[in-house]
Amino acid sequence: MSNDKVKKEGSFTEKYKELWKFIKFTFAGASSSLVELGVHMLLLNVVFVNLLGQKITNPALNMIGVESKGYLLAFVLSTTVGYTIAFIMNRKITFKADSNVALSTFLYVLMVIFTIFANGWLGSAMTTFAQNHNLIGGVWDLIIKVIGMAIPTLWTYPLNRFVIHRHKKPEEELSAEEAVEKITDETAE
Repeated sequence: MSNDKVKKEGSFTEKYKELWKFIKFTFAGASSSLVELGVHMLLLNVVFVNLLGQKITNPALNMIGVESKGYLLAFVLSTTVGYTIAFIMNRKITFKADSNVALSTFLYVLMVIFTIFANGWLGSAMTTFAQNHNLIGGVWDLIIKVIGMAIPTLWTYPLNRFVIHRHKKPEEELSAEEAVEKITDETAE
């Protein structure tokens, strides 16, 4: 056995492949969330500031905290930017997916829509719980926010890993012809 092979087999990323994928997934999520937050604040406080006074009376949107036209536009655009970055990073870096891009995108959009409304409902439920139990302000707000951010990982990681960003075949099982076809497909994307 060569020295390089021993190093590769003994590396953290080889020993703990699934944990390494989860770490990369978490990094992609955190990175895209930081960009999303920056875009959101820029849009909300600079670009759409004049639209903040235009109220929206839609129960579904109000449930997730969208109450003005300016906030809606900032939310939609920044969320789209954040989730697009996360999709690309997870597809290319975290899971190295080779499944159909159109199908992956469709499934991802469905998951994102569900996640947005589930987060809105969960956030509302946790805020109501906190208010009813006098757990308001300071550290409690932080705890509730972190819990609200962590809960969607229960479905987003498994869906991204096993449904959205799948492998058709492991790299080592590809024939030479299939490997050339895969490379051609990737460069066409």
